[in-house]
Amino acid sequence: MTSKRKTCARRAIIITLTVLLAIAAAFLIYVSDYYRADEAANAALLTDDSVTVAVSDGRVVFTPSGEPSAGLIFYPGGKVEYTAYAPLMHRLAEDGIQCVLLKMPFNLAVLDVNAADGIPEEFPEIGSWYIGGHSLGGTMVASCAAGHPGDFDGLILLASYSTAGLSDSGLRVLSVYGSEDGVLNMEQYEKYRASLPDSAQELVISGGNHAGFGSYGAQDGDGVPTISAEEQTDITAAAAAEFITS
Repeated sequence: MTSKRKTCARRAIIITLTVLLAIAAAFLIYVSDYYRADEAANAALLTDDSVTVAVSDGRVVFTPSGEPSAGLIFYPGGKVEYTAYAPLMHRLAEDGIQCVLLKMPFNLAVLDVNAADGIPEEFPEIGSWYIGGHSLGGTMVASCAAGHPGDFDGLILLASYSTAGLSDSGLRVLSVYGSEDGVLNMEQYEKYRASLPDSAQELVISGGNHAGFGSYGAQDGDGVPTISAEEQTDITAAAAAEFITS
């Protein structure tokens, strides 16, 4: 190889490495800016008389005091700390549903779509399993359910939609969003409505918004809620518990 060719090759390597480093730096900057769980979320991580909370690396399990009627695996929204959904999971566990709240790589469920794999087998005493998620997490659980036919009895979407075809899946589906949601793309929501079974149920929470499904504060671009986050959590939990146990 001539000296000129060596110089060109060296320059190409340097340029490639520089581009890769720039991409990596941009990604790290992007994922480091996320919504963090608030004090209400942290309080819901504590065990009480109704619910036992077990925090481990990568997930939180909420176990009701009595025999669980069903199980729910939950994916958090994009760039939201997973423990922000502890109040909702704790509330569902109070209604007898075993909840497994999963942490996602860099708080992005798209990086671990099949995170629910194997979890139902860890709890053989629970015969009925549902999978749910918020926003990006909801879209990813829908994809997970589509790729694992027969593994789940139903799907719960919070301010989300399914890009995967589930119309013939046999899954029971509950879709919930707030009337003041400023983040959910309603055009996409309507576009992908046909992806769900005809029997899918829909609940619009009057006064609720996008961030109200978790406890992480206000979200950029969201609408202003006319109900409290606690009220939205209670309404969501009650609807989800009735859906799962009906």
